[in-house]
Amino acid sequence: MGRRDVVILGSTGSVGTQALDLIRLNPDRFRVVGLTAGGSNEELFDKQVAEFDPTRSGLGEQESVAAAGMECDVVLNAITGAVGLRPTLAALEAGNTLALANKESLIIGGPLVTRLAAPGQIVPVDSEHSAIAQCLRGAGDSEVRRLVLTASGGPFRGRTAEQLVDVTPAQALAHPTWSMGPVITVSSATLVNKGLEVIEAHLLFGLPFDRIEVVVHPTSVVHSMVEFTDGSILAQASPPTMMIPIALGLSWPERVPDAGLPMDWTEPVTWEFFPLDDDAFPAVALAREAGERGVTAPAVYNAANEVCVREFLDGRMRFVDIVPTIAAVLAEHDVPLTPQGLTVDDVLAADTWARAEAARLILRK
Repeated sequence: MGRRDVVILGSTGSVGTQALDLIRLNPDRFRVVGLTAGGSNEELFDKQVAEFDPTRSGLGEQESVAAAGMECDVVLNAITGAVGLRPTLAALEAGNTLALANKESLIIGGPLVTRLAAPGQIVPVDSEHSAIAQCLRGAGDSEVRRLVLTASGGPFRGRTAEQLVDVTPAQALAHPTWSMGPVITVSSATLVNKGLEVIEAHLLFGLPFDRIEVVVHPTSVVHSMVEFTDGSILAQASPPTMMIPIALGLSWPERVPDAGLPMDWTEPVTWEFFPLDDDAFPAVALAREAGERGVTAPAVYNAANEVCVREFLDGRMRFVDIVPTIAAVLAEHDVPLTPQGLTVDDVLAADTWARAEAARLILRK
């Protein structure tokens, strides 16, 4: 593989900084030509720009849109939230390979994104979807029976709905296997994040929702699986790390040697799997409903959740009220009849409405 020119959007966040760590270790494989960030850590961003000396750099959404459309080999969209939608569309319009860590842009953009993307143009950076993409290499569509996304179960695996009533923010932020930002950590505890990943898998791989399963796997070593029509199952496994999917996102379809640490096979290892408890954790079933409705419903699911998580972290709502509030917002949302005329403004308007409606319901309660 020749040296690849890389643009990183969201360079000061968790995925962005890990990507730069990888590039720092592999200067013969990657060169940074664009860096952007939201502006929450300007000091770190200035250090990154000084070190990597990109052709283009800047803070804010418009800078990210412009950088995504640069001539380059791959754009890593590691922005957090709905603000990543326009940069995702800009990268696809420019014909750049899109390494997608900003799942929100695909989930809320839905048909806007899938219509623009050429086959293979989007390389997923979520560990679960990277795992599925690896398992599907060389497989034909007709060979696939279903996709199986693994979930750690979060810090409350095994609890009943009644046992979740008094959960505190500190408990919800204590994820057993991954170190992430507060919003995604709480969303993993509710399994809303896994629901978003089910919608993401449907959009990335084109399978209907009834052929996308979720199974609880506490150690997060098996990142996801594909079951084929003959009963065979392929799984992708590694110690929990984002470095492998990030490396694959930048180098796809080639692998970057030593991106992650190898398994230690000198110690006993047990891989356990458990069925998902939909009664205690109804977020995945709700996400399937939103995904089936499509168009702007996934954007509403995502936006309402972000408001609820912040209200929970600030002590203004209970953990067990997060998913019911999302459901209530979805119930009030009028989805456009067809996706054909959907625009970016429609999506962002639905996002804005859902945030306001979620805030209204929380305040009333």
